[in-house]
Amino acid sequence: MAENYKNESMVDVAYGVLKDFGNVTKFSDLYKEVSYRLEFTDQDRFQNISKFYTDLTLDGRFITVGENEWDLRENRKFEETSININEVYKEIEDEERANIDKSEFDEEELKAAGLDDEEEDEEDQDSFDYDAPKQD
Repeated sequence: MAENYKNESMVDVAYGVLKDFGNVTKFSDLYKEVSYRLEFTDQDRFQNISKFYTDLTLDGRFITVGENEWDLRENRKFEETSININEVYKEIEDEERANIDKSEFDEEELKAAGLDDEEEDEEDQDSFDYDAPKQD
């Protein structure tokens, strides 16, 4: 082995591996190469795999691209690695609103909390509409 990696963390070695490979790498191949460079025994490999996966997930330099394949964030376009946080907040808000038991509140409380969904009221009214006979 040309380099001594003994004093490096697993994720630092993984960073070097992905730099060397230059492309998307399966987790198993990445861990195998990290284990090789750090000269892990079979027992070391077994004991460290979950820590490595957790560290890889938490380290902002890495990104999973699906199918348990990993790449360096720096190799990806911004649009591929970012999420619109407003969409996340909207999903959370929608979920919270859907889980509220409105029967526990009176009309004023619902209105004050912005939970008086007029759309629901309109839908309810539409279901009771009928054609009344015309009067002359």
